[in-house]
Amino acid sequence: MSHLMKGFKCHSPVMCKVAGSLFRIRTLKNTLRISEQQFKISRASSQLSSEKANSYNYIIVGAGSAGCVLANRLTEDPQSTVLLLEAGPKDTLLGSKRLMWKIHMPAALTYNLCDEKYNWYYHTTAQRHMDNRVMYWPRGRVWGGSSSLNAMVYVRGHAEDYNRWSRQGALGWDYEHCLPYFKKAQTHELGPDQYRGGNGPLHVSRGKSNHPLHQAFLEAAQQAGYPFTDDMNGYQQEGFGWMDMTIHQGQRWSTASAYLRPAISRPNFSVAEKTLVTKILFQGTKCIGVEYVKNGQRKKVFANKEVILSGGAINSPQLLMLSGIGNADDLKKLGIPVICHLPGVGQNLQDHLEVYVQQKCTKPITLYSAQKPLNMVRIGLEWLWKFTGEGATSHLESGGFIRSEPGVPHPDIQFHFLPSQVIDHGRVASTMEAYQVHVGPMRSTSVGWLKLKSSDPNDHPIIEPNYLSTERDVWEFRQCVKLTREIFAQKAFEKFRGPEVRPGDNVQSDEEIDAFIRQKADSAYHPSCTCKMGQPSDSTAVVDPQTKVIGVENLRVVDASIMPSVVTGNLNAPTIMIAEKAADIIKGLPALQEKNVPVYKPKTLETQR
Repeated sequence: MSHLMKGFKCHSPVMCKVAGSLFRIRTLKNTLRISEQQFKISRASSQLSSEKANSYNYIIVGAGSAGCVLANRLTEDPQSTVLLLEAGPKDTLLGSKRLMWKIHMPAALTYNLCDEKYNWYYHTTAQRHMDNRVMYWPRGRVWGGSSSLNAMVYVRGHAEDYNRWSRQGALGWDYEHCLPYFKKAQTHELGPDQYRGGNGPLHVSRGKSNHPLHQAFLEAAQQAGYPFTDDMNGYQQEGFGWMDMTIHQGQRWSTASAYLRPAISRPNFSVAEKTLVTKILFQGTKCIGVEYVKNGQRKKVFANKEVILSGGAINSPQLLMLSGIGNADDLKKLGIPVICHLPGVGQNLQDHLEVYVQQKCTKPITLYSAQKPLNMVRIGLEWLWKFTGEGATSHLESGGFIRSEPGVPHPDIQFHFLPSQVIDHGRVASTMEAYQVHVGPMRSTSVGWLKLKSSDPNDHPIIEPNYLSTERDVWEFRQCVKLTREIFAQKAFEKFRGPEVRPGDNVQSDEEIDAFIRQKADSAYHPSCTCKMGQPSDSTAVVDPQTKVIGVENLRVVDASIMPSVVTGNLNAPTIMIAEKAADIIKGLPALQEKNVPVYKPKTLETQR
């Protein structure tokens, strides 16, 4: 204070006291002001350092078929820090797969299709073209996502699916740019070739049961005039053959087993389960992190590079809309502040619908006896002991792809054969010795949508698949039933064939078949295309061919929702491929490409087979 008092002369003791008091008050005020500024600076700096501690290069939302792949590939770079957030639990108990046998025993797959513990358990709206039925849609909510719940069928789709994607605006996603990523992901037990991979994390095997009903099905298909194909994921999809499966050493080989567990010890990788992401955080249109709820507490975490949504075809568009990205009018009605008007979010919903055609078996060789309590215990104990026996397969070991009519350039109907009877997604026990085929069209023209029910992240969205809304789809399903009956009527099934259980001999006319389809067809669990990939000039596109969300920064979607259109087959293998390819894009690596790989074409399109 001495420098403030310099040159001040005090002529009166009273004045001196007053002046001293005034100086002390002014000095105190200045000191307080400085302290307050220092406190603000220090609070801001501690907030910044706490945000930095709570910050990662990448945040991946969803530890499913795509999220596990991305987490593994992005943490290969030790300089990249990654946080993976999953709404569901781990897929192991006390680190053991055996204690979670309902997930890891391939034959136990129907348990989790019907259990809310590992499953979002969605339902559609009442389907007006299907007698107002509400359809059940299981979706994985556990490490591995739907690859921990599915039937483990490994099908890539047809080469022309990916060439079509490119024509629909997903440039760089044609077959010659996708095939290398299918191969990169895969180790096929039959070894690598021009189509198969031999060095990837995803183990793929062929059925080994050699069941006489599988043999009869393949023989009957050839008797009906269809070709045998030795690899429906290779040169020739068209025809009937043995299915590839994501089963390794008798266990389900989900993306959690293939990609997540091998990466989990990396120091640059963090993963959290039972963590529901409720909102994407933005500064203007720049994505900076996410908000989530864990153990009832709401928290924020930040990404200094990117947030990547891998929640799947329902959760990814739902989270975008909850965060203000979607159709502005719809968001305003729910009181959600609009970050970016992107009307394609939740639109373009596509799925595969299928029906079971069932035949009674005259010999006791189906899986009916295996489902009796004592036999289930025996099968379960063998699997728990050495991962072998009837528990070590999903039993969907044979299948095929055909064209519905002359003029169709590549297959548009898929078959899965099962030496057993399934009723209501496996929620009802089978009642007899029977075998069945799951059959359905692959490129239906009916397209649906999903929208938010409310702004509450815990509310399931409104799901409207709009099944069987076109005459073409109705006709294709009619063909599915007729063509299946023709195969089941072949000589190869003579010694096994009992009466038809479903649709039943009383269902013969087109009208009767159509009514049967309306009453009994169900989802094949392949929802997709709700965050369509395309060109930014396409008003229905949600992400560009680099997987970036159009109209905002630092946000991507990588999962089955970005497919421009549904592929010819099951979706797990294509979803894993999408994530492998997206990982290279995110890392800035040049795209893999394999030119001029031959693909089978029918000699003539003038005949159906």
